[in-house]
Amino acid sequence: MAKVNLVMPKMGESIMEATILKWHKQVGDQVEMDETILEIATDKVDTEIPAPAAGTILEILHQVDEVVEIGKVIAIISTDAAADTTPSPTVKETPVATTSNQAVETTNPSPKAASATSSNAALAETPTANNGTRFYSPLVKNIAKEENVALAELENISGSGKDGRVTKKDMLQYLENRQQQSTTFTNISAPKIHSNGIARAESGGDTEIIEMDRMRRLIADHMVNSKHTSPHVTSFVEADVTNMVNWRNRVKGPFQKKYGEKITFTPIFVESVAKAISDYPMINVSVNGNQIIRKKSINIGMATALPSGNLIVPVIKNANQLNLIGLTQSVNDLANRARNNKLKPEDVQDGTFTLTNVGTFGNVMGTPIINQPQVAIMAAGAIRKKPAVIETEYGDVIAIRQMMFLSLSYDHRVVDGFLGGSFLRKVADYLEAFDDQQTV
Repeated sequence: MAKVNLVMPKMGESIMEATILKWHKQVGDQVEMDETILEIATDKVDTEIPAPAAGTILEILHQVDEVVEIGKVIAIISTDAAADTTPSPTVKETPVATTSNQAVETTNPSPKAASATSSNAALAETPTANNGTRFYSPLVKNIAKEENVALAELENISGSGKDGRVTKKDMLQYLENRQQQSTTFTNISAPKIHSNGIARAESGGDTEIIEMDRMRRLIADHMVNSKHTSPHVTSFVEADVTNMVNWRNRVKGPFQKKYGEKITFTPIFVESVAKAISDYPMINVSVNGNQIIRKKSINIGMATALPSGNLIVPVIKNANQLNLIGLTQSVNDLANRARNNKLKPEDVQDGTFTLTNVGTFGNVMGTPIINQPQVAIMAAGAIRKKPAVIETEYGDVIAIRQMMFLSLSYDHRVVDGFLGGSFLRKVADYLEAFDDQQTV
């Protein structure tokens, strides 16, 4: 009988520990390779940990709500293989789907912001080991930070965890009770401005309060951070994609029959973007202080809507090295796994450019926010039949064509109008020059 150690995986460069949220398996349970064993949480993300091997749970070394250092053994699995005890492979860093939880500094913070900053600073100084002061897990500290619970207030919360520790459940119960104490109604009316200039909610209306979930809060932070970081400029072009549309309509049946994949317009957009990045490599960069970091790999993220309404950005690695069939397979695979919460950490890492298809929602154009630390993001609008002027050898004619708008938001610190506009025009040129006679 061999033993395999399940270790606490590394979840990010700055993450040194994680909290165990839930064990899906107990001692004596059988597990299959890659079957979820437990859920963990850090300050930035909650994630599931899969089994590194098939076997039986022999021992669980850490319980729910315990904080465990990265690399420490948390469980032992016995297998039928004849081998020595080996550590499980470390899970790669898990980024925050399309998000970042970095703080944004402001020159003149409001009193409320100053209070929140002070509270968060106090929490940051809370010991992460039990050395005489009360212990708080990263998850609890993160909830307290998000809800502006001061350290003094946190210390008064009764804990139901081991040694009286405050758990996630304790925090959520406390916040619910605190909200009930401050208001006796669920529905509120629109805020009214009082004499002191502060907007307050009044009872008697039909407005519902909806708390942001964890991912939505992280997305919000990421969007605000992007706007604070990059001066956004957006350029637009209109492209005649008649050849592309006609080709796709003609081959979608045979394509699916031959490759078992539905072909959408997204792989074609990705192909054109990858070609244009090769022509204009300075769009494929990031900024570090006064340095411009040019990425040699062309890794294109595609914004994907989740059933929850949130967004995640899986990444097609080395998109310039894939043909249209390979891109179609990658796009479909990532989109399906994103919607079913089956993405792996590496699936959302290392993007160098992002594409979002606002046409999916019937929008003709958009002004997307840059996915930091990238410097550009392109939006593809809805394709519409429109009358257009066509130049022929016999003169200009008006014809019904399939037209669409493309927009590019870019970081004006390093991408000027010439580069941004030229790159976007090049993408449109590739789409317009699409070969509608190619076979599948």
